[in-house]
Amino acid sequence: MKLTTLETLVGRTLGVDARPVPRAAIDAWQGEQLCRLVDYCRERSPLYRRKFAAAGIEAVDGLADLARLPLTTEAELRQHGQEMVCVGQEAVARIVTLRSSGTTGPPKRLWFTDGDLAQTLDFFHLGMRQLAEPGQTVAILLPGATPDSTGHLLVSALERMEVNGRIVGLVSEPAQAARTVAEIRPEVLVGFPMQILALARMAAFLRLDLGPITRVLLCSDYVPETLCRCLRDLLGCEIFVHYGATETGLGGGVDCAAHEGCHLRETDLLIEIVEPATGRPLPAGQWGEIVCTTLTRTGMPLIRYRTGDQGRLLPGPCRCGSHIRRLDRVLGRLDQVRTLKSGRQLAMADLDEWLCAIPGLLDYAACLMNRDGREILELRLTAVPGQGEKVRRLAADLLSRRISQAGTAIGLALAPDTTIHFAKRFLEDHREESAS
Repeated sequence: MKLTTLETLVGRTLGVDARPVPRAAIDAWQGEQLCRLVDYCRERSPLYRRKFAAAGIEAVDGLADLARLPLTTEAELRQHGQEMVCVGQEAVARIVTLRSSGTTGPPKRLWFTDGDLAQTLDFFHLGMRQLAEPGQTVAILLPGATPDSTGHLLVSALERMEVNGRIVGLVSEPAQAARTVAEIRPEVLVGFPMQILALARMAAFLRLDLGPITRVLLCSDYVPETLCRCLRDLLGCEIFVHYGATETGLGGGVDCAAHEGCHLRETDLLIEIVEPATGRPLPAGQWGEIVCTTLTRTGMPLIRYRTGDQGRLLPGPCRCGSHIRRLDRVLGRLDQVRTLKSGRQLAMADLDEWLCAIPGLLDYAACLMNRDGREILELRLTAVPGQGEKVRRLAADLLSRRISQAGTAIGLALAPDTTIHFAKRFLEDHREESAS
């Protein structure tokens, strides 16, 4: 089995010829970069200067001092983001504004220099070498209309490999997207998990040949195992998973042919797992909150930034032989885990694992409500034309066994058309407002 292609990126940056790159060399390099980063941010960022002073930190001595550094929160990024920028406006190549659904107050803004974007481009280039070969075509179901967007950067990275990147965009109309992909006839698909599943199911319904697809890269959201099995059955392809967010510089990690977790781009990112309630660092193998430090970013570095994502690092080397750290499949956002009246916890990840197996389901919206003193899980199901009632019956039977027995009623409705979610999906919680 071949080593992850990220070995080239890590080895080249560290100046190490050995393959696999020794773990000790990665740790030593990250420790040196952490020391430089703390000095850089203290000098240039008013926010980090105050945080370090409040924590009594004058200097750090490598990775051994990582846990001494204060965590950075999303609230700080929203309220004091400008004070985290470490370069002048003339050096800023791109500003990304993120407005989360249901969140009040200022949006998150991330500043990137040309150098920051170049690092992402390097990661995309070497990461995609795991999936595509020269002369092939990659259909990109991601935003790509603006320069330096995810799709635009991915196309530029593929050009380095003599691979044709075709931007389709995010999927809201599965039939239209399926026809577009069928015209492109790609060897590789890249996109949101649920959107690609909807596209594949609509293509099967329309009897469209999507092309010689051999690999699919699922990104920008958590990836249910049930969904992967369905895609393998529908497309007969190999499934790869990417983890990343705007805060990580879009790219974060991608799995290799062993499919034993996402190899992280450790030349740019230092990933930890902490106990959500206390912020205490957790060892590999334990689930907690993913915390990210951007070791080499110059525009707006993040030091121990709490991503809000639930994950864990996997211990030991990968089966491919690499010692680059691996992140297990992310379970979704911690703030999206809902506690039912019975005390049971429920998240979109649970619903996806159950519902994605239903043939004909394209998408669904989920919301918790209170009505007449009863807790209700309401779902609006989007189905392949002509299969709505069958999808509803199967969903009702499945949820009655998993949710209704816990005391939560189920309400199911069918969407009037086949339009699906344009972006990430959330388990909405309107119990407080619907109870009044």
